[in-house]
Amino acid sequence: MYSDNNVIIDTSYRSSNCDSRIRHVVLHYTEHSLDRTIAIFKDPTRQVSTHYLVPDTAIDGKRVVYQFLQEKERAWHAGASSWGHITNLNFSSIGIENVNLGYKDEGGQRIWHPFSDYQIQTLLELLKPIVDRYHILPVNIVGHSDIAPGRKLDPGPKFPWKTLYEQGVGAWFDEIALELRDREVVDIRKLQTDLKIYGYAIEITGELDAQTRTVLQAFQMHFRPRDYSGAPDVETVAILENLISKYFLQ
Repeated sequence: MYSDNNVIIDTSYRSSNCDSRIRHVVLHYTEHSLDRTIAIFKDPTRQVSTHYLVPDTAIDGKRVVYQFLQEKERAWHAGASSWGHITNLNFSSIGIENVNLGYKDEGGQRIWHPFSDYQIQTLLELLKPIVDRYHILPVNIVGHSDIAPGRKLDPGPKFPWKTLYEQGVGAWFDEIALELRDREVVDIRKLQTDLKIYGYAIEITGELDAQTRTVLQAFQMHFRPRDYSGAPDVETVAILENLISKYFLQ
């Protein structure tokens, strides 16, 4: 019980009829150094924010994570976005930025910066309690590129999603799925339908159109990063079908 101006607020009763706003975790890379990133998030004129920032190295010999907002607050990190039936994931997610310069184009090739083992271990130490606290489904731990295909590329193909899965965080396919590739023709409508079931925003047209290639690139960057051309090959289909079976049909 406490007083708010002239009104007494009685807190002796508690309803259990509620849930958390948090359904997702969205992982990013910063594209900037640690100091530059901190300056950006502290700048009141910038329309961006995050809940957590994970450095790529120890700070004064300590494993430090910076928190800019309380988890209950809505950070401005996702922008125009969609996952499953939810749009504008700022409302439903915790945003985690990882210090990483992203990529550089050099000699006609795109070179991506790797994530350090230290950083990924720090991220896992942060993620595991969040997942437990809000009962976040494995498929709802996503990258910015998953929820905004084509508009965003982070955390990029060097991000070790499989390592997170092996440590109990996020989704991954069963390797046996790659042994079952026995088809030659890809059913584009079914592929689009499965991508939509998994969470990607895609219009089911039955055509291999630009939006389908863009979404496929995002999916492949997450689950088959050695080749994210956007081509609807049988390996990509096998991975997606295994994920659908594993996380949606049980």
